[in-house]
This record gives sequence, C-alpha cells and structure tokens, in this order.
Amino acid sequence: MSFFRNRPSVEQLNRTGADTASASLGIEITELGDDYVRGRMPVDSRTKQPFGLLHGGSSVLLAETLGSVAGNLCVDSERAMVVGIEINANHLKGVSRGFVTGTARALHIGRSTQVWEIRIEDDLGRLCCVSRLTLAVTPRA
Repeated sequence: MSFFRNRPSVEQLNRTGADTASASLGIEITELGDDYVRGRMPVDSRTKQPFGLLHGGSSVLLAETLGSVAGNLCVDSERAMVVGIEINANHLKGVSRGFVTGTARALHIGRSTQVWEIRIEDDLGRLCCVSRLTLAVTPRA
C-alpha cells in the first residue's frame, strides 16, 4: 500500500529537478514504487574527488535529493512542503566508475517531521553508502 499522496510520473519528477544542483550532477529519478523513490547518478568528473573516487558530498546530494522528492510526495503539495534539517551518511565502499543507484524509504512519516533512509549501491549492487535524512514539514507560503 502506498503512502504517497501524489503520484507524478518519473518524467514529471525529473522535470522538477531541471536547473538544480541535482541536474548539474546528472541525477535522474528512475522509479517510483509504492513505498520508495529510486534514482541514479553517474560517477564521472562532476561527482568524483581528486583521487578518482565518488565524492562523499555527491553521495549526500543524491541522498538528500531522493529523500526530499519522496518526502514531498507524502504531503499535500498545495499546503505544505518538506525541507531538510539533518542528514548523515556512512560511506562504506569506494566507487570509481559507472553509476550509483539510491533508494529512499521512509522510517517515519509524521505531521511535522519525516525520517528517510537512503541506501546507495554501485552497478554490481554493492552497498556504498547509507544515509539518514530528517525533513521538516513546513507550510507553503
């Protein structure tokens, strides 16, 4: 059973990310499930650190993007929106090429806060990063 209040298409979700930091890094939403949002990001010159590995900040940007997209699907978009108030990430495995894929799933959906877990894997399905994102539900101006 889905807890998303809004069910836009993947194409619509990707259009809302145009001209943003996530678009600059090549992040794209690939799937909207009943209880998750999935997206991917290339491991290339835009997302690597000087030693040729995926930059931790790029992983965090992917995690916050996926969690925020998912969180906003859980609120009445006419009245509210979600904004990030805390994020942490454990970087578990280096990645030097290909794509990483993140999946955001809710740990808590409340009236004033949400908590999301985002698991990021490499092309072989190996876990590279685990992130937890806390979002505040705020009234829309």
